[in-house]
Amino acid sequence: MNQPAVAHPELLARLHAVVGDAGLVRDADAQAPYLVDWLGKWRGRASLIVRPADTAQTAAVMRACHETHTPVVTQGGNTGMSGGATPDASGAQVILNMGRMNRIRDVDPINNTLTAEAGVLLVQAQQAAQEAGRFFPLSLGSEGSCTIGGNLATNAGGIAVLRYGNTRDLALGLEVVLPDGRIWNGLRALRKDNTGYDLRHLMIGSEGTLGVITAAVLKLFPRPVARATAWVGADRLEQLVTLLAMLRERCGERLVAFEMMSDDSLALVLAHVTATRAPLAGRHAFHALVELADTRAEGLDSLFEEALAEALERGIVGDAAVGATQAQAQAFWKLREGISQAQVRAGKAVKHDIALPISAITDFVPRADEALRRLSPQVHIVNFGHLGDGNLHYNVLLPPDVAAADYHARTEEFNRVVHDLVTEYGGSISAEHGVGQLRRDELRHYKPAVEFDLMMRIKQALDPNHLMNPGKLL
Repeated sequence: MNQPAVAHPELLARLHAVVGDAGLVRDADAQAPYLVDWLGKWRGRASLIVRPADTAQTAAVMRACHETHTPVVTQGGNTGMSGGATPDASGAQVILNMGRMNRIRDVDPINNTLTAEAGVLLVQAQQAAQEAGRFFPLSLGSEGSCTIGGNLATNAGGIAVLRYGNTRDLALGLEVVLPDGRIWNGLRALRKDNTGYDLRHLMIGSEGTLGVITAAVLKLFPRPVARATAWVGADRLEQLVTLLAMLRERCGERLVAFEMMSDDSLALVLAHVTATRAPLAGRHAFHALVELADTRAEGLDSLFEEALAEALERGIVGDAAVGATQAQAQAFWKLREGISQAQVRAGKAVKHDIALPISAITDFVPRADEALRRLSPQVHIVNFGHLGDGNLHYNVLLPPDVAAADYHARTEEFNRVVHDLVTEYGGSISAEHGVGQLRRDELRHYKPAVEFDLMMRIKQALDPNHLMNPGKLL
């Protein structure tokens, strides 16, 4: 049995007095899941794992850590892609896991808001909205295990950003425990509040480096009663960009999702994910999964079919298949959502979570493909993502038996090529996965110096002892 790191007796006594036995995880085997990210890429040690039950306990924990100069790593569902919730190897850090703060505090269908604590699972927030006759649109592959606090801390994206925006756009107010244990109650359910700096937006996306998000007021929407889903194939990426513009014009806000995957990505899923089949008879270089949704039941299918017929007639796309039943639509989504699983089974991926102006994507992709193939002629590129909002997961798949040193060296080479080109087009090296440990050093390289300096000044003002999630983001 692995021996856990030992906490300072004074700190242990203070934290036990706050959270009791139920709020401390001491056994080494019980601690193990908290010390590694779900991808298995980062592992660490912690002096304690503390699980507060409410905001008052969280504040007391933070005061104790602040006064003893103990670094804190806040953790939600531990589903992140960038190592932002994993402690370092020192054994000196406390993990503050928010899983016990899992109450839906309020649902207001008239104001279209839901107030949830940080440990509420995303799927639970979706269900609470549905029970109230409303809709919470944030949707991720990990929605059964990721938490609202983690979604806010990383400004999570997902498949509905095109229509509803990122998590940042879905939050009206926050409750936050500051590094010194003070509580900022900003749980205002207002759509207009012009009273100074917007501290809410400062905390969202800060990855636990400025404070601990304990609750949030989230926006709800009318519940869609009709959906229409289609799979389309095109020979060139430009055709899909043209289709996106056309559907935006024809369908307006009914256009909820526009997901793209290369034919290599589709082939990977068909080879490694069971019970999948190609939606179209012929081969196409690029594919798109498109979905419309409306609060009216009438007319959506005909609107979609007319738009797709026009796209086929004009040669914008080569072929299309409409999901005539819910089962067919789910089969389309299984192909899109199976890419991550297929990559894990097929090899080791060098992942890029990048954002670009949509107008730049058709130039970026062939240039990136060519540059990577100059480095490695047999490179296997897995290109997919949320074309509707400009977020590509432009990955490079290496063999499953690649040596660790070779994987590290190739990762650095591929990252520099991809991220230099992304920067040239005015893009971002992290679109929805956060910076964490994965992109921390690159952030300094690609962020403008003034912007990085401002971020450091904010960090110094709120967390002068640098106790909040050290080694992440900055």
